[in-house]
Amino acid sequence: MTHTDDEVAPQSPHVLTRESLLRGDLPAILAKLLPDVRVLSEAERKASLDATLAARPEHGDGIWLFAYGSLIWNPTIHYRARRLVRARDWHRSFCMYARAGRGTRENPGLMLGLKPGGACVGAAFRIEEALVEQELDLLWRREMVAEGYIPHWLTIEDTEGQEIGGAIAFTINPDGPAYCGDLSEGESAQCGGRQHDRSVGSCRSDSYKHSGGVALRIYFEPC
Repeated sequence: MTHTDDEVAPQSPHVLTRESLLRGDLPAILAKLLPDVRVLSEAERKASLDATLAARPEHGDGIWLFAYGSLIWNPTIHYRARRLVRARDWHRSFCMYARAGRGTRENPGLMLGLKPGGACVGAAFRIEEALVEQELDLLWRREMVAEGYIPHWLTIEDTEGQEIGGAIAFTINPDGPAYCGDLSEGESAQCGGRQHDRSVGSCRSDSYKHSGGVALRIYFEPC
Protein backbone atom coordinates (compact mmCIF):
# COMPACT_ATOMS: atom_id res chain seq x y z
CA MET A 1 0.00 0.00 0.00
CA THR A 2 1.33 3.42 -0.94
CA HIS A 3 0.61 6.73 0.73
CA THR A 4 0.77 10.46 0.12
CA ASP A 5 0.35 13.29 2.62
CA ASP A 6 -2.01 15.63 0.77
CA GLU A 7 -4.35 15.63 3.76
CA VAL A 8 -1.73 16.99 6.18
CA ALA A 9 0.33 19.27 3.94
CA PRO A 10 -0.08 23.01 4.65
CA GLN A 11 -2.99 24.20 2.54
CA SER A 12 -2.32 27.06 0.14
CA PRO A 13 -3.30 27.87 -3.42
CA HIS A 14 0.41 27.97 -4.26
CA VAL A 15 1.66 24.84 -2.51
CA LEU A 16 3.67 22.41 -4.61
CA THR A 17 1.51 19.46 -5.57
CA ARG A 18 2.10 16.19 -7.37
CA GLU A 19 -0.11 17.39 -10.19
CA SER A 20 1.78 20.66 -10.72
CA LEU A 21 5.10 18.83 -10.74
CA LEU A 22 3.86 16.30 -13.29
CA ARG A 23 2.64 19.15 -15.48
CA GLY A 24 6.13 20.63 -15.38
CA ASP A 25 4.99 23.97 -13.92
CA LEU A 26 7.97 24.62 -11.66
CA PRO A 27 10.73 25.31 -14.25
CA ALA A 28 8.51 27.79 -16.08
CA ILE A 29 7.58 29.58 -12.85
CA LEU A 30 11.21 29.81 -11.76
CA ALA A 31 12.37 31.03 -15.16
CA LYS A 32 9.71 33.76 -15.09
CA LEU A 33 10.47 34.91 -11.54
CA LEU A 34 14.26 34.58 -11.77
CA PRO A 35 15.31 34.92 -15.43
CA ASP A 36 18.99 35.13 -14.46
CA VAL A 37 18.95 31.66 -12.84
CA ARG A 38 19.93 28.80 -15.11
CA VAL A 39 17.22 26.14 -15.18
CA LEU A 40 18.45 22.60 -15.81
CA SER A 41 17.29 21.00 -19.02
CA GLU A 42 15.28 17.79 -19.01
CA ALA A 43 18.36 15.98 -20.35
CA GLU A 44 20.50 17.33 -17.51
CA ARG A 45 17.97 16.26 -14.89
CA LYS A 46 17.74 12.80 -16.42
CA ALA A 47 21.54 12.47 -16.47
CA SER A 48 21.67 13.45 -12.80
CA LEU A 49 18.98 10.91 -11.89
CA ASP A 50 20.66 8.16 -13.92
CA ALA A 51 24.01 8.85 -12.22
CA THR A 52 22.39 8.76 -8.78
CA LEU A 53 20.69 5.44 -9.50
CA ALA A 54 23.95 4.03 -10.86
CA ALA A 55 25.56 4.79 -7.49
CA ARG A 56 22.74 3.07 -5.60
CA PRO A 57 24.17 1.07 -2.68
CA GLU A 58 21.26 -1.39 -2.40
CA HIS A 59 19.06 -3.06 -4.99
CA GLY A 60 15.86 -5.02 -5.24
CA ASP A 61 13.47 -3.92 -2.48
CA GLY A 62 12.92 -0.21 -2.89
CA ILE A 63 14.87 2.80 -1.62
CA TRP A 64 14.79 5.30 1.23
CA LEU A 65 14.42 9.05 0.75
CA PHE A 66 15.70 11.25 3.59
CA ALA A 67 13.61 14.38 4.22
CA TYR A 68 14.79 17.23 6.44
CA GLY A 69 12.71 20.21 5.30
CA SER A 70 9.47 20.65 3.35
CA LEU A 71 9.62 17.09 2.05
CA ILE A 72 8.71 16.00 5.60
CA TRP A 73 5.24 17.53 5.49
CA ASN A 74 4.72 17.72 1.72
CA PRO A 75 6.59 14.80 0.10
CA THR A 76 4.34 14.72 -3.03
CA ILE A 77 5.53 11.15 -3.71
CA HIS A 78 3.88 7.77 -3.27
CA TYR A 79 5.60 5.85 -0.50
CA ARG A 80 5.17 2.54 1.31
CA ALA A 81 6.44 3.44 4.78
CA ARG A 82 7.64 6.43 6.79
CA ARG A 83 9.84 6.46 9.88
CA LEU A 84 11.82 8.77 12.13
CA VAL A 85 15.56 8.52 11.41
CA ARG A 86 18.88 10.24 11.86
CA ALA A 87 21.32 11.03 9.06
CA ARG A 88 24.93 10.43 10.01
CA ASP A 89 27.58 13.05 9.30
CA TRP A 90 25.16 15.66 7.94
CA HIS A 91 23.27 18.56 9.51
CA ARG A 92 20.50 20.87 8.32
CA SER A 93 21.26 24.55 7.87
CA PHE A 94 19.46 27.62 6.55
CA CYS A 95 22.17 28.15 3.98
CA MET A 96 20.23 28.84 0.78
CA TYR A 97 18.66 32.12 -0.28
CA ALA A 98 15.08 31.91 -1.52
CA ARG A 99 14.64 34.69 -4.06
CA ALA A 100 11.27 33.42 -5.21
CA GLY A 101 8.36 32.05 -3.22
CA ARG A 102 9.65 32.78 0.30
CA GLY A 103 11.48 35.93 -0.76
CA THR A 104 12.42 38.25 -3.60
CA ARG A 105 15.68 39.08 -5.34
CA GLU A 106 15.93 42.25 -3.25
CA ASN A 107 14.83 40.65 0.04
CA PRO A 108 15.54 36.93 -0.04
CA GLY A 109 14.12 34.45 2.43
CA LEU A 110 15.93 31.30 3.48
CA MET A 111 15.67 27.62 2.66
CA LEU A 112 17.22 24.57 4.25
CA GLY A 113 20.16 22.67 2.90
CA LEU A 114 22.01 19.64 4.22
CA LYS A 115 25.69 20.26 4.99
CA PRO A 116 28.53 17.90 6.00
CA GLY A 117 29.19 17.26 9.67
CA GLY A 118 27.17 16.43 12.74
CA ALA A 119 23.84 14.62 12.53
CA CYS A 120 20.30 15.42 11.46
CA VAL A 121 16.96 13.98 12.59
CA GLY A 122 14.37 13.76 9.83
CA ALA A 123 11.87 11.51 8.12
CA ALA A 124 12.68 8.59 5.83
CA PHE A 125 10.19 7.55 3.17
CA ARG A 126 10.37 4.07 1.66
CA ILE A 127 9.60 3.97 -2.07
CA GLU A 128 8.74 0.52 -3.35
CA GLU A 129 10.89 -0.95 -6.10
CA ALA A 130 8.25 -0.85 -8.84
CA LEU A 131 7.84 2.92 -8.32
CA VAL A 132 11.46 3.96 -7.82
CA GLU A 133 12.10 5.51 -11.23
CA GLN A 134 8.64 7.09 -11.44
CA GLU A 135 8.81 8.70 -8.00
CA LEU A 136 12.42 9.81 -8.29
CA ASP A 137 11.60 11.48 -11.60
CA LEU A 138 8.96 13.48 -9.72
CA LEU A 139 11.47 14.40 -7.02
CA TRP A 140 14.00 15.54 -9.61
CA ARG A 141 11.32 17.76 -11.17
CA ARG A 142 10.96 19.36 -7.74
CA GLU A 143 14.45 19.52 -6.24
CA MET A 144 16.70 19.61 -9.30
CA VAL A 145 15.14 22.47 -11.24
CA ALA A 146 18.24 24.64 -10.86
CA GLU A 147 21.66 24.02 -9.33
CA GLY A 148 20.88 24.48 -5.65
CA TYR A 149 21.21 20.85 -4.55
CA ILE A 150 23.39 17.81 -5.09
CA PRO A 151 21.67 14.41 -4.75
CA HIS A 152 23.70 12.22 -2.43
CA TRP A 153 23.47 8.75 -0.88
CA LEU A 154 23.94 9.02 2.86
CA THR A 155 23.62 6.61 5.78
CA ILE A 156 20.54 6.71 8.00
CA GLU A 157 20.01 5.07 11.38
CA ASP A 158 17.05 4.59 13.69
CA THR A 159 16.54 6.48 16.94
CA GLU A 160 18.51 3.79 18.81
CA GLY A 161 21.55 4.28 16.59
CA GLN A 162 21.13 1.10 14.56
CA GLU A 163 22.06 1.51 10.90
CA ILE A 164 19.17 1.21 8.46
CA GLY A 165 21.05 1.67 5.21
CA GLY A 166 21.49 4.18 2.42
CA ALA A 167 19.06 6.95 1.55
CA ILE A 168 18.88 9.64 -1.09
CA ALA A 169 19.06 13.21 0.19
CA PHE A 170 19.31 16.54 -1.57
CA THR A 171 22.41 18.18 -0.09
CA ILE A 172 23.43 21.79 -0.55
CA ASN A 173 25.53 22.71 -3.56
CA PRO A 174 28.16 25.11 -2.14
CA ASP A 175 28.92 26.28 -5.68
CA GLY A 176 25.27 26.98 -6.47
CA PRO A 177 24.01 30.53 -7.06
CA ALA A 178 21.67 30.44 -4.04
CA TYR A 179 24.22 29.28 -1.44
CA CYS A 180 24.62 31.86 1.31
CA GLY A 181 27.04 30.07 3.63
CA ASP A 182 26.75 30.32 7.40
CA LEU A 183 24.76 33.41 8.32
CA SER A 184 24.78 34.90 11.79
CA GLU A 185 21.73 34.36 14.00
CA GLY A 186 20.65 37.94 13.37
CA GLU A 187 21.01 37.67 9.60
CA SER A 188 19.12 34.39 9.59
CA ALA A 189 16.28 35.82 11.67
CA GLN A 190 16.04 38.88 9.42
CA CYS A 191 15.75 36.76 6.27
CA GLY A 192 13.48 34.16 7.83
CA GLY A 193 11.06 36.70 9.22
CA ARG A 194 10.19 38.30 5.90
CA GLN A 195 6.77 37.61 4.46
CA HIS A 196 5.98 37.61 0.78
CA ASP A 197 3.21 36.54 -1.54
CA ARG A 198 4.26 33.12 -2.72
CA SER A 199 4.20 32.02 -6.34
CA VAL A 200 5.67 28.65 -5.52
CA GLY A 201 6.71 26.71 -2.42
CA SER A 202 5.43 24.79 0.56
CA CYS A 203 4.92 27.63 3.04
CA ARG A 204 6.01 31.17 3.89
CA SER A 205 9.59 31.67 5.04
CA ASP A 206 8.75 32.34 8.70
CA SER A 207 6.42 29.32 8.85
CA TYR A 208 8.92 27.16 7.01
CA LYS A 209 11.48 27.57 9.79
CA HIS A 210 9.13 25.85 12.26
CA SER A 211 7.13 23.42 10.11
CA GLY A 212 9.73 20.64 9.98
CA GLY A 213 9.80 20.17 13.73
CA VAL A 214 6.01 20.37 13.95
CA ALA A 215 5.61 17.73 11.25
CA LEU A 216 8.06 15.38 12.95
CA ARG A 217 6.10 15.67 16.20
CA ILE A 218 2.76 15.09 14.46
CA TYR A 219 4.00 12.04 12.61
CA PHE A 220 6.19 10.36 15.18
CA GLU A 221 5.36 11.35 18.77
CA PRO A 222 3.05 8.94 20.62
CA CYS A 223 -0.51 10.13 21.19
